[in-house]
Amino acid sequence: MYRETMGGRRKVTSGQVRLAYEVSGAAGLPPMVLLHGLGERSTGWAPVTAQFAECFRVFALDLRGHGDSDWPGAYSFELMRDDVLGAIDELCLSRITLVGHSMGGVVAYMIASQEPARIERLIVEDASPPYVRDRAIPERPAASLDFDWLVVPAIIDQVNMGDATAWDRLSAITAPTLLIGGGSESHVPQENLAQVAARIPCCELVTIPGGHHVHSTSPAEFAAVVLRWLRA
Repeated sequence: MYRETMGGRRKVTSGQVRLAYEVSGAAGLPPMVLLHGLGERSTGWAPVTAQFAECFRVFALDLRGHGDSDWPGAYSFELMRDDVLGAIDELCLSRITLVGHSMGGVVAYMIASQEPARIERLIVEDASPPYVRDRAIPERPAASLDFDWLVVPAIIDQVNMGDATAWDRLSAITAPTLLIGGGSESHVPQENLAQVAARIPCCELVTIPGGHHVHSTSPAEFAAVVLRWLRA
């Protein structure tokens, strides 16, 4: 079940977790679901949401531990994947266009490989499945946060371990896929994105220089590339 909340935001119950989301675009338009990165929230998509909402019914979710969604204290890519699939069920969405950035991009890969029939198109911004690395966990900022700090070590630890299974399952993605890289200014190895594109059966890799947050550093170009690809 879902309900309206203060400010027009809504919440949907997925299993034991309530996820907050914002919806825009006319009812009856094809559904698009947006998944944000680590430490962010649905409002981070604001630079491009209006453009997408001209053609889609856009559902921008706060993933567990972020924004106005529940902060249950347990975090992993798999839990987020299951949360999103449950939310899609509760919202009665089918054949969605799924868009994910960074952490949300990893979740999007997992959804598209596990439930390929439910994804019409897949768009991932500057993300690959977890690969072995040694990224240090930063200290918690002193300022108040609008996300649960516990999600940071949980996700960084999972990424540092790598996930060979997630890489192997890229070949199970049947949806046409657009992968947008941020170029040399991004901390994500762009050669990893090329490997992702080679493993997904139908994937186009486009680079928009601007770093890891392409949708906010180059929103007009990001939206134009996405919408042109979707209309092709």
